[in-house]
Amino acid sequence: MYWILFIGIALLSFMVQQNLQSKFKKYSKMPLANGMTGREVAEKMLRDNGIYDVKVTSTPGMLTDHYNPVNKTVNLSEGVYGSNSVAAAAVAAHECGHAVQHAHAYAPLKMRSALVPVVQFSSNIVSWVLLAGILMVNTMPSILLFGIVLFAATTLFSFITLPVEINASQRALAWMSNAGITNAFNRDAAKDALKSAAYTYVVAALSSLATLIYYVMIYMGRRE
Repeated sequence: MYWILFIGIALLSFMVQQNLQSKFKKYSKMPLANGMTGREVAEKMLRDNGIYDVKVTSTPGMLTDHYNPVNKTVNLSEGVYGSNSVAAAAVAAHECGHAVQHAHAYAPLKMRSALVPVVQFSSNIVSWVLLAGILMVNTMPSILLFGIVLFAATTLFSFITLPVEINASQRALAWMSNAGITNAFNRDAAKDALKSAAYTYVVAALSSLATLIYYVMIYMGRRE
């Protein structure tokens, strides 16, 4: 049953990623009526929210957009930074939504930020700890248990990410509508683009949970 679930989640993840790329490509061909680029949208949203200490920069790659709370930068991918499309505006506003969360000390974002050092430490060693734990599950089960605790931290991080991302999209959509960035003709397109992106986080969280359950099953099924 587990492998059926795991394969199902893997297929779902692939479908969600393909859907996201398809939607981004589709809405990247839909220009904003005001002609604003992703950079201009991001800078305006930051100003409108009274944020002047966050810099908007360009980062290489496709859909590599992110907000860095450490150096306070909104990093937009090449296809977003200079594009005047609905997709670019939605992505840029979404990342600025994280900057607004940071400025307002949004609780889930603070929780996620607090987990970052733990997740970084865990990601460096968890694969090796779990492998060793599985190989020695009947002689030294504590190793596998330690690996499960480490992996549980990454799973928790995935689930805390969900409200953070959803809230950032809600802030973005509300601001774009109020600021006149979107209108009756393209508002649904922006919403659809951000909803497709949100699905990737949902699938990632479910995948992490399924993997965690798998390791717990191995630990619980060990021979004493």
